[in-house]
Amino acid sequence: MEAKKSHEPIFWTLFSAGGVVAALLLPVHLFIFGMAVPLHWIHGPAYNLLLSLAQMPIARLYLFVMCSLPLFHFAHRFRYTLYDGLQIKHLNEVVFASCYGIAVLGTVAAGWLLWRI
Repeated sequence: MEAKKSHEPIFWTLFSAGGVVAALLLPVHLFIFGMAVPLHWIHGPAYNLLLSLAQMPIARLYLFVMCSLPLFHFAHRFRYTLYDGLQIKHLNEVVFASCYGIAVLGTVAAGWLLWRI
């Protein structure tokens, strides 16, 4: 008798990778562009420089990862928060589709926007 295959390891991997990105990369970007530049602690890069940097394929990939993986981290964490906190395991399909659907839509939007640069 074969065991039922689950896609759950894929979502746990996305959750873990998103947590690493959210913990290591996002705080640096938020500090630089959210505090250091506006408070004139450092000089911000020129718009043309940032645009030319964002047009490089490796930078696009970096920005895509930095946008998409935290979305899947959020989706997984929010899904289990709804299951455990609100005790709505009976709405498994709706919660699953809603949480991961938002993450997929955000990932597609990030990809589309980065493709247009």
